[in-house]
Amino acid sequence: KHRFGKIKSFPKDDPSKAPHFTAFMSYKAGMSHIVRDVDRPGSKLHKKEVAESVSIVETPPMVVVGFVGYVETPRGLRALTSVWAGHLSEEVKRRFYKTWHKSKKKAFTKYQ
Repeated sequence: KHRFGKIKSFPKDDPSKAPHFTAFMSYKAGMSHIVRDVDRPGSKLHKKEVAESVSIVETPPMVVVGFVGYVETPRGLRALTSVWAGHLSEEVKRRFYKTWHKSKKKAFTKYQ
């Protein structure tokens, strides 16, 4: 089990478009099954019910706290700079500490 979701692939970038979301975090929460009618003329199963497995995907709300600028190099994209939001909530800052209750809570205090 993973604590954080993982984006496995990104779509190709189109430089003519404005900056936008290219991926969304989601988690596979489990599996279930459904019963549906098949509407495929010519098939043996036409107008019959079949049971199929389905994945349940959970997509919790995302909060944007910054973005990363990339530059193209001969070996691929390289992170050029990161820009963080001006005001980060306490629940975001907690994610940067392993033991929040014992820490001095100094994350992002010197960031301009």
